[in-house]
Amino acid sequence: MSRHRNIRSMNYSDEYDGYDDVYGHSVEEDYCMSPSQATFMYNRDNPQRIGAFMASQNDIAEEEDDELAKVKLESCIDAMKDTLGVSITRQQMVEAAVRNNYDHEKAIQEILVKQVLPVSVNVEKKVSESTPTTPNVKIITPAVTPSTASKSRSVIKGFDLSNKLNTPRSQSPASGRGTPTQIVADGEKDREREREKPLEEIRTPSKKEKTADPEVQYKKERGDHKEHLYMIVIGHVDAGKSTLMGHMLCALGQVQQKTMHKYEQESRKLGKQSFMYAWVLDETGEERNRGITMDVGRSQFETKTKLVTLLDAPGHKDFIPNMISGAGQADVALLVVDATRGEFETGFEFGGQTREHALLVRSLGVTQLAVAINKLDTVSWSQERFNEIKDKLKAFLKQAGFRENDVTFVPCSGLTGQNLVDKSTENELVSWYNGSSLLEVIDGFRSPERPITKPFRFSINDIFKGTGSNFCVAGRVETGTLNVGDKVMVCPIREVAIVKMITTDEMPQQVVFAGDQPSITLAGVEMQHVTIGNILCDPHYPVPVSSKFQCRIVVFNVTIPITKGFPVVLHHQSLVEPATISKLISQLNKATGEVLKKHPRFLGNNTSAMIEIQVQRPLAIELYSECKELGRVMLRVGGVTIAAGLITKIIL
Repeated sequence: MSRHRNIRSMNYSDEYDGYDDVYGHSVEEDYCMSPSQATFMYNRDNPQRIGAFMASQNDIAEEEDDELAKVKLESCIDAMKDTLGVSITRQQMVEAAVRNNYDHEKAIQEILVKQVLPVSVNVEKKVSESTPTTPNVKIITPAVTPSTASKSRSVIKGFDLSNKLNTPRSQSPASGRGTPTQIVADGEKDREREREKPLEEIRTPSKKEKTADPEVQYKKERGDHKEHLYMIVIGHVDAGKSTLMGHMLCALGQVQQKTMHKYEQESRKLGKQSFMYAWVLDETGEERNRGITMDVGRSQFETKTKLVTLLDAPGHKDFIPNMISGAGQADVALLVVDATRGEFETGFEFGGQTREHALLVRSLGVTQLAVAINKLDTVSWSQERFNEIKDKLKAFLKQAGFRENDVTFVPCSGLTGQNLVDKSTENELVSWYNGSSLLEVIDGFRSPERPITKPFRFSINDIFKGTGSNFCVAGRVETGTLNVGDKVMVCPIREVAIVKMITTDEMPQQVVFAGDQPSITLAGVEMQHVTIGNILCDPHYPVPVSSKFQCRIVVFNVTIPITKGFPVVLHHQSLVEPATISKLISQLNKATGEVLKKHPRFLGNNTSAMIEIQVQRPLAIELYSECKELGRVMLRVGGVTIAAGLITKIIL
């Protein structure tokens, strides 16, 4: 039989480019000569070749369908397990899933309605009859927080199962069939073993029961480590904050001598030799050229009992939003004031950042404060000047809400390094001051309580591209714990993501706790959908989302009285959002909270009031009574902070 080329389907330009010399000759080619050779040529050894070929195509299609069905089935069973736990066997879930075309909601409904409820009703009736004879019976119900009672797992599709699913086995009918929620075929030993278990062991576990105990996990992970403390450094512009902390880091050995020599040479060339220590924290070229801090710088050092993360906040009024973002991440604060005559008065008077910064950190939850009276060498270490500044600040800080025992005053000099790490050797200072050095005061701060047992909350203050196709979010764990592999919900967009990796200071972690400030790599959500100010939370305990809420505010010094419809800029953690004061509900007594006047026409200086705030888009917020970290807001107008508030009611 002669061979024929497939002339009709041949592309001459591709196949015969450069092969004109062999065209028309009978040669062996790599491509299929004719469709008949591959499919329709008769073969005596394999007479069923055509049928087998057609059958193989069907087998491939069937295999693909089977794989798709398996994926759907496993996904459906996983969703059912989240609700039913181990109280229902896998076989029952598989059968229900197949009958309902892999719709997990319908499958759960069928199992609960057809198997649990009818029997449970009978059990409940018999329980009520037998109660007098069994006084020591203990009813177990899942733990549900008040804020999530309406969304508890014990309520499914309108059925209240909290009592029915948790009836003790000792009260079940003596039918020999075991636990009423287990209705299975006889003769299967694995199911029989499940029926022999008490119902207390096989009831649906809550989210908190599935994971490790947070307190035990915290002691295991952090029991041998130093307490971690986040300290923000605040104060008026040019008070010497960066120089003070830069010199302290150098004295503690956190900066190499070679690096400091480089900073000294470069600063001398620019005629700013006194800025050499400030450059340790002010790393950008613009900050060094202008001689001011613009963003929150971060560094770490250790004391005898603490691991301190330093947050160097900008002092200039133009960068107050950056300072607010940093203060929201802090546990304690260091207020730096300039002892030079005239400089302290400038920062402390109305419009100065000494007052505003102190009010802001107190409004954002910081209760412990150290006051470093810096540049005291410029006034010859005068005790009178130190006492003058101390008396003025003590009275003001008490009005701002700081307790006297939580405020410590330290004389020092950031440029000379006196009384920073070691006690002073300056005779003029030693003659009247024998107290602690600044490092000892920082070491004496109390570590705040970590709310690790509360539902997980994480405020996002930065978003950046990670390695691979995923992206990272940085911020602070406000409450709860987070493990690698956990599912989290991004609010207010309500999208669920998976935690792929957690890092703290570029070191990988398996778990982080409330108070930590990690970077989290997320998968399952688009980067463009997540913004700074969003909140990550436990999907089982989502953060409320609303565009209207009521809060109790304290008004600072305002030049224009606050009235209904007053436009403000709302600061909530790292979120900055335009808002409007839609209602003035009542004016309150600052000390007792008693209502002095309902629906006032305006609010003036140093007043307290209950107001309603309207924002343009829904925000993820919490009541202050339930989560202090996410229940605080700041109100600013024209670059000035006019009020601080606590959220008391969320209008959904």
